[in-house]
Amino acid sequence: MVRCSFSHKAVKQHELQAAAKEDVLLRSLSQLGEVAVLAVDGTNLVADAKRRHSTAPTATAALGRTLMGALLMASFRKDDEAVQVSFKGDGVLGGVFAIADTRGHVKGKVGNSNADPPLRPDGKLAVGDAVGEGVLSVVRSHPLQPQPYTGMVKIVSGEIAEDLATYMAESEQTNSALALGVAINRDCSVNAAGGYLVQVLPFCSEETLEQLEKNLSSLPSVTKLLQSGATPQDITDRILDGIGTAGAPLAITPKYGPCEADALKDRMKRAVASLGPKEVRSIIEEQGKIEVRCELCNEAYHFTEEEVLDYV
Repeated sequence: MVRCSFSHKAVKQHELQAAAKEDVLLRSLSQLGEVAVLAVDGTNLVADAKRRHSTAPTATAALGRTLMGALLMASFRKDDEAVQVSFKGDGVLGGVFAIADTRGHVKGKVGNSNADPPLRPDGKLAVGDAVGEGVLSVVRSHPLQPQPYTGMVKIVSGEIAEDLATYMAESEQTNSALALGVAINRDCSVNAAGGYLVQVLPFCSEETLEQLEKNLSSLPSVTKLLQSGATPQDITDRILDGIGTAGAPLAITPKYGPCEADALKDRMKRAVASLGPKEVRSIIEEQGKIEVRCELCNEAYHFTEEEVLDYV
């Protein structure tokens, strides 16, 4: 368990410092089109997730890594494709889930937001212990596909990145390297969060592979890079050092969500209306209102009987 040195002034200062630097996700191709690199700084996004779910440090790290992993796996793919990542382990975290789309939106949840087991012997957060043993499932879906693609693998370590990399190798036969990280301040606010995904494309030469492996082996952790001031472009340049890049990267601003009120309210009203007029009126009579909370955005909305029955 991590004991937080908490003060409202310190938390606010860290939030302001993080907000001053906008999150960014880049996708770059190597000069000869042999390697694709996605790199993200999602510090503000993970801080938003922590705020919404009031997570303890280890739960924040697990959720943040999963959010970053889903984001990297979903972004810049076919329009309207979505990726769902679900860790169902037997640890105190009680599972972790994230869903991301191609436009840089991602949101998620943990089963136990208070999960915060003792630190590992090396002093790091025990994310693997919190996740535990179990199954990782990934679902890729698209509105035009009749059935989503679902892949499942055994949780290897529970540290998130290693498990997602194992999934991509075993279920999608993708030759890739994935790194994710979330650093927590002493006041339990988010100091840095991000990651990178390197995908080796068909017909990649042995020379490029050797240089790529050399570059990756010399890289510090994602959080150390971000804490040192490195940007996603800096990280990409280090990964593709000696290989070269093909033009300017594609860039998007990742966001937690979508959690816009109009979209959520419409979906929630339809869900409540599915209970039927009798059940809706019974809830109104007992509670005087209908309250629905989105478990991913952790936003609550109230509806009148008339608002809901319009959808019946």
